[in-house]
Amino acid sequence: MKNSILIFTTLFSFLFGAQQLQAQEFNPTKNNYLIISKNIQQLNPVLLTAKSLITEDKEDYGDFYVIICGKTVKDISNNTNFKILLEEAKTLNIKVFACGISLKKFNITPKQLPENISVTENGILYGLQLTKKGFISITI
Repeated sequence: MKNSILIFTTLFSFLFGAQQLQAQEFNPTKNNYLIISKNIQQLNPVLLTAKSLITEDKEDYGDFYVIICGKTVKDISNNTNFKILLEEAKTLNIKVFACGISLKKFNITPKQLPENISVTENGILYGLQLTKKGFISITI
């Protein structure tokens, strides 16, 4: 019985801890932005928007996250133009995530993604959690 409780507690801690690892560090006193997109073609206008906000916000500019959800995750791995935009996003310190639920639905493994895309288990949930933490958010 003691072993069962120990195993359950360890498993619960591991699962809960893994969820916490996904949390990114950001400054809640800054303007933090989130875009949830179902279209990877939108990354170019997102980058233009981020550049404008960096100029506009100056020292109040915080973090900028993009979460990609839906069937468009199928187009990420073999898209040369998207990879170029990802490199630009990296230079602007924009964090790009792919929705794990979408990846599973369309049989895409995280290893098939470019290395500067992180995977979040549930993109919609993560987006709502960030919004609760003060991120300014839109879905495109």
